[in-house]
Amino acid sequence: MLHRLYVNNFRCLENFEFTTKGISSALLIGKNGSGKSTIGKVLEVFQSIGRGINKVGQLVQEKDFCQGRSNIPIRFEIEVFLQENLYKYSLAFELPKNFKQMRVFEEELLVDGQEIYSRKEAQITLLKTSQNRKSEFLVDWHLVALPIIQEQSQTDPLHIFKTWLAHLIILAPIPSFIKGDSLGETLEPQRTGSNFGEWLSGLLNLYPAAYTQIDQYLRDVIPDFKDFQNKGIGKDFKSMIVSFEANHASFRVDFEDLSEGEKCFFLGAVVVAANQFYGPLFCFWDEPENYISLSEVGHFVTALRHSFKKGGQLLVTSHNPEAIRKFSNENTWVLHRNSHLEPPLIRSLEDISIHGDLVGALIQGDLDL
Repeated sequence: MLHRLYVNNFRCLENFEFTTKGISSALLIGKNGSGKSTIGKVLEVFQSIGRGINKVGQLVQEKDFCQGRSNIPIRFEIEVFLQENLYKYSLAFELPKNFKQMRVFEEELLVDGQEIYSRKEAQITLLKTSQNRKSEFLVDWHLVALPIIQEQSQTDPLHIFKTWLAHLIILAPIPSFIKGDSLGETLEPQRTGSNFGEWLSGLLNLYPAAYTQIDQYLRDVIPDFKDFQNKGIGKDFKSMIVSFEANHASFRVDFEDLSEGEKCFFLGAVVVAANQFYGPLFCFWDEPENYISLSEVGHFVTALRHSFKKGGQLLVTSHNPEAIRKFSNENTWVLHRNSHLEPPLIRSLEDISIHGDLVGALIQGDLDL
């Protein structure tokens, strides 16, 4: 579970701290340009590192410095509670004067306050363990060390933390990109949902019982849903077929021909099943109500929230009144920014004076920030 996220000098975020300790699902609201999607981008940097991307230029770029202030390092910190231990990972990037490429400035991983490894520029210090003596070695300044430090076992804190990062679910789906066809398998979905078919195939191959969970979820949100098949065609290729039934009649349709909202229902079903079968997971979903009809938004968001109550964590952004109403003051945070020349501030809704109901206050601009 995510406890804390800290960001400095990255895009619009300066000295930005967000804490979600003990909260299974949370909502971020704020005007356009207030930084909600940027938080998703920060999480995507961590996700990429967990998935083995370690070239600095593939994670951050010079344009990511806040207002071009390259004399101050970009700094990321994340604290997560995993298997009864608190992990804290810190990473900073710099662009020294007269240098053409950004590089790692500092990097550190702590577990319950104990150092697993630390880094200053190119120098890595790896903590002594029962398997290894304390060691020091050099790593290219333009590479993040976490993906390349060898794990000793599946109980190694490095393995546990990297696996959690790799399994982060970060979504801003584009339904036209969501395909039901697959040529392989994965447990690492893409932000747009473009590898949905591979994600579904990977989940069902490793956890066949997940089919029942997905099936039940879809029956709850699509009244005439009957079943779906992920049919093998040839050696590696699979294609999804969806069946509907009503009034003693039925028909089948290729997944590609579903509506945009129906594709998002399928995506939500796999999020729920993934959290149950290889979680607990952290999911950041940027505006999950997009493409969903107004009458279905509330149920959709409620079902997502409910599925994370028993484990894992959900963080969503929204501008939709029906989605916002499904969260309470204690798990809603407001991002506010006076102008593009100032960094956003974040406050819990519990600490903000509201004139009237929340949605009305948002529409009238009456939140006392």
